[in-house]
Amino acid sequence: MQLVFYFNQSRCTGCYACVVACKDWHDIPPGPTSFRRVVITEHGHYPQIAVRFISTACHHCDKPLCISACPAGAISKRSQDGIVVVDSELCLGRESCGGACRMACPYDAPQFGAEPNARMQKCDLCCDRWAEGKKPICVEACPMRALDAGDRHTLESHYGGVKEGGQS
Repeated sequence: MQLVFYFNQSRCTGCYACVVACKDWHDIPPGPTSFRRVVITEHGHYPQIAVRFISTACHHCDKPLCISACPAGAISKRSQDGIVVVDSELCLGRESCGGACRMACPYDAPQFGAEPNARMQKCDLCCDRWAEGKKPICVEACPMRALDAGDRHTLESHYGGVKEGGQS
């Protein structure tokens, strides 16, 4: 089984409820560290313009580049559900390894706080909530239901041709 996020861009209004809920749930202090981000893109030329929002987090890749980049072996992929997790006790910290995991990740998922030699943190698909039978907090917070999460095959059957993310 591989747990993944599903995102319907046509439903997202850029309200940032997913970002705020995630930061609150994980006690992330105000500032640039954020496990979930909303990227704003603009398209077209006046008078035909469009603004689109993309809510993104760790993609929990099939073959995560961050795992092989970590010199301490602090990042792993859980076999039971495919969630990519970090052991902060094993992480050497940003200054000690130069943030190798973040540089390797094409999605900027690994995050480091502002404190000296901060240890890597990232979205863990709210694995604590999955253990309680609940979906990630960002999914539950989305008022437009633009986000969902679940087993890849279940989401594909429900939503249709879900594009696979991550490094294959």
